[in-house]
Amino acid sequence: MAVAESFSGFPPKAVAFLRGLAAHNDRDWFAAHKPEYESAVLEPAKAFVNAMGERLRRLSPRVRFEAKANGSLFRIYRDTRFSPDKSPFKTNLGIYFWEGPGPRLECSGYYFHLEPPRLMLGGGMYVFSRPLLERYRRAVADPEYGPGLAAIVNKITSRPGFTLGGETYKRIPAGWEAEPEAAPLLRHGGLYAGWEGPIPGELHSPALIDFCFERYRAMEPLHRWLVTLASGGFAE
Repeated sequence: MAVAESFSGFPPKAVAFLRGLAAHNDRDWFAAHKPEYESAVLEPAKAFVNAMGERLRRLSPRVRFEAKANGSLFRIYRDTRFSPDKSPFKTNLGIYFWEGPGPRLECSGYYFHLEPPRLMLGGGMYVFSRPLLERYRRAVADPEYGPGLAAIVNKITSRPGFTLGGETYKRIPAGWEAEPEAAPLLRHGGLYAGWEGPIPGELHSPALIDFCFERYRAMEPLHRWLVTLASGGFAE
């Protein structure tokens, strides 16, 4: 059976489980519903990773994905050690497909986030490491690369439902300047495009692959720019 054929969609029980977990975020409830989590959420998610990853190779031939926790699948267990919120579980399904050198969360990639009643898709980098932030600012300040990035961003955000995230600073950091169209990008500590909407009917069928692919394709130019940056491109 082909990889794409092995993903048949997330069953309605996946959404019901995540809603239930949001309402009863405790270990006893999760233990009682763990078989439901494994059959309705985890196993379809693994199939989605493999099918979506293979499809994404049409956009990004070197994209990486692993159908396991701490690979493409974010763990459902929260790290509560340093958080005032001691809820033990995440109430969403997070999936990541990444590309580039270094650890996965330091790479640009394509993100999938299911949290009833919404579905969110993203492309880019949530936060820059300190060395990459300096390289990013130099590229944005460049009279060629900065406006080029601004044009990519403007094209993406001109599409209905697409937004830009990662703006961290209220002001442009001291000592930095760029062409007018690129200057606002200096306020970013991360850079990613996003699409968000109500959970589509495609979630429950193989058509989810096409649904996500079309939105990821719109984000690909930004992802490509960031992969080039992280790989040492745009050097002075």
